[in-house]
Amino acid sequence: MRRLILSLTIVLLPLLLGGCRFSWTLNGAALDYNVYKTVSIANFPIRTALVYPPLQTIFENELLNYVSRNTRLQVIDPPADIQIEGEITGYELTPQAVTQDALASQTRLTIRVHVIYTDNKVPDKSFDQDFSAYKDFDSSEMLTDVQDNLCQLISEDLVIQIFNATLGDW
Repeated sequence: MRRLILSLTIVLLPLLLGGCRFSWTLNGAALDYNVYKTVSIANFPIRTALVYPPLQTIFENELLNYVSRNTRLQVIDPPADIQIEGEITGYELTPQAVTQDALASQTRLTIRVHVIYTDNKVPDKSFDQDFSAYKDFDSSEMLTDVQDNLCQLISEDLVIQIFNATLGDW
């Protein structure tokens, strides 16, 4: 009897599960690749009072690389199924953690990005949104010494936020 039940289970289980589709990704991408095939990522010009020119390249490269690594979308020039564009709207330094002698022991670098996400397949998913991220550094350090690393780390944070809001469909 056990052998019969086991044999039936082995034969029927694949038939029952054949109609089911399970989809799970570790990167969070929730795209239907039957619908979405292409993405366009435009330049993100810097529109801030304080300008650090390498930031544009750092951010754009991080965004492009992250999308390429975590989706199967082909990156093309517009028009595409999905278009991501925007601008860097904030690059600010603010003192943090004031000490007893009224000096800041930490300084915060905050970067803000305005993103325009256009979904040409499902227009209701399109949006304009601002994203921001920051990192603190010791005020005894010169900004010029830590700026490249901070911009890279902040860009990584921003890209994850943008990816989750757009292609990750969170």
